[in-house]
Amino acid sequence: MSKLSRRQFLIFFGSSAAATALAPSVGSSLFGSNAIAASEPLTFTPVRLPHPLPIYEQQKSFLAIGGGQGSILAEANTPAKMNLASYTPLDDVIVPPEFERYIIVSWGDRVFPNPDDYFGYNCDYTGFVPVGGNVTDGYLWVNHEYNSFPISRFAPETPADITAEFPESGPIVIPGFPTERGRELFGEFMYNMGGSIVRIARRNRNARFAVVKDDPLNRRLHGLSGLAINAERGDAYQSVTSWGSKSHQQGDSNYLIATGPAATEVFEAVNSDGLGNRIIGTAYNCSGGTMPWGTILSAEENFQGSPGAFFVGVNEAVKPDGTQAGYVDGILGTEFGLVGEKYGWMVEVSLANPDFRPRKHTYLGRYRHENIAVRVQAGKRLVAYLGDDRRGGHTWKYVSSGRVTTPTDPANSALFEDGTLYVARYNPPADPTRPNEGTGEWIPLLLNSATNPIPPSVLASTELAALGSAQQNGRLNLPRRNGIAGQTVDGGALNVNTTNEATALPDYQGKKLSDFYTSQGAVLVDAFLAANLVGGTPTARPEDIEVHPKTKEVFIAYTDGAPGSDGYPDSRVFVVAKYSTAANAAQQSGGLYKIIEDSKDGTGTTFRWQRFVQGGEAGAQDGGGFGNLDNL
Repeated sequence: MSKLSRRQFLIFFGSSAAATALAPSVGSSLFGSNAIAASEPLTFTPVRLPHPLPIYEQQKSFLAIGGGQGSILAEANTPAKMNLASYTPLDDVIVPPEFERYIIVSWGDRVFPNPDDYFGYNCDYTGFVPVGGNVTDGYLWVNHEYNSFPISRFAPETPADITAEFPESGPIVIPGFPTERGRELFGEFMYNMGGSIVRIARRNRNARFAVVKDDPLNRRLHGLSGLAINAERGDAYQSVTSWGSKSHQQGDSNYLIATGPAATEVFEAVNSDGLGNRIIGTAYNCSGGTMPWGTILSAEENFQGSPGAFFVGVNEAVKPDGTQAGYVDGILGTEFGLVGEKYGWMVEVSLANPDFRPRKHTYLGRYRHENIAVRVQAGKRLVAYLGDDRRGGHTWKYVSSGRVTTPTDPANSALFEDGTLYVARYNPPADPTRPNEGTGEWIPLLLNSATNPIPPSVLASTELAALGSAQQNGRLNLPRRNGIAGQTVDGGALNVNTTNEATALPDYQGKKLSDFYTSQGAVLVDAFLAANLVGGTPTARPEDIEVHPKTKEVFIAYTDGAPGSDGYPDSRVFVVAKYSTAANAAQQSGGLYKIIEDSKDGTGTTFRWQRFVQGGEAGAQDGGGFGNLDNL
């Protein structure tokens, strides 16, 4: 296990007060029970788990026997006494006794003006915006990310051997929910994604939040919002304006719009669906962020559709002009005429202002968005940090052209409409005695940006040196172009790896993005592949990103370094495999990193990076005792 001192801990988090508060829960797991003995105790009673934790030696713990029920156990003065003689699994959300948990709103709840509308499925990011500054009354936004069993036995990735034992929940919760494959079921899949807006308030005797059911602004924004505009098309989708007979299944005019270059140079100029800068729905909504001016930015993540396991999606592959490389049979984008280039964006929604049409900000790029964290300071340019959650996905920064006036001014939304998107390039550690830190640069995604992809043999160099071979052969996906690397078609991705880089890579080097894309908007539509082209670092799946409120350092949870079909994380910076058969060899379970900007306002193009601790078992080399970091 890594030997990290309390001083290192405080330095990394940049705030002694914050670190002291975190130390008992985070520090002990990282440094051992004696490393932070001077820290103040937790202000809550930790929940007792079946396995021992150092905190149980330091203070009392809560042994739950049910929701809100349990007993307090005394400090365990030896590791042996931390072990429980027996335990009972609880299928519940368990919190310390100082907290309470209760349900505010559930999937299927009818809390909207239209009684057929219902609260969506599989919640992810939530954001609360108070009404008039009243923290006990406001609007709640909830992301709905994906469909899964038991909503339907036809949901993506439903195990074949489980449906006979467990019933579908769709017909139980939603009367009349379709039980056979077809447009009505597929429409309900799309409806159950997107987001819900509900007003909640503490107006009852027990001071718990509850939905204000009669609020006229309670509403859904889902994967088929605006489907009625299909009627204006000139193709076969002109008649696809509903997915059933119920009122919520009738297409409405609540379409979304886009801002930035892709809106004008792709959606309007190329106009592949005949709808211009109008977009049907938002879906695949994972994490997001709440802006200081009271809007929500919701992240469209796994929008990539493929027949079979991921059929609830659209075509991710695009041509040089930014439009999809055709419809793909067997996915829902094809069922409803959804063109792939209009999905995979950050979506801004105003909860309290229904006249603000939800919009997709294309300057933030199209990729598998996981999150957004912003620096919004009066007189400064807006800076946003984002992650692309895929194997080999990138870390991003957006800098606005305009400046913030007042951070709470709704006009700040326009700052996302003109700026520059950058991708991070992590330089490998220069000092072998300091393997967990290095420098980096932000590379702009502009038409005149030079192409300089990192060779797969370089990306995979650490694994190659240790094991003699590399997973996925160090795969780096680059845009497929007719006449480039022996290709005869345009659109989609070419797998460049250690077996073909000698012949394929030279055709991608020493050019500009304008040699591969027809417009700045097309570059942003294909941001992931364009970032590989300019030499952005493939990383270990960035999940949550947060900006320290005082130091402005950027903390990043990288969840998993394993390579995959989308790419290979740079093994000089990230652990991508166990490099030996030793039981305690470093593991690929992600890690906690941070970026320290060289520029005071965060708008510069150089930075330093540090890895604080690697994921993996506590006994493993550099292992922090956790795996697959997600939220921070």
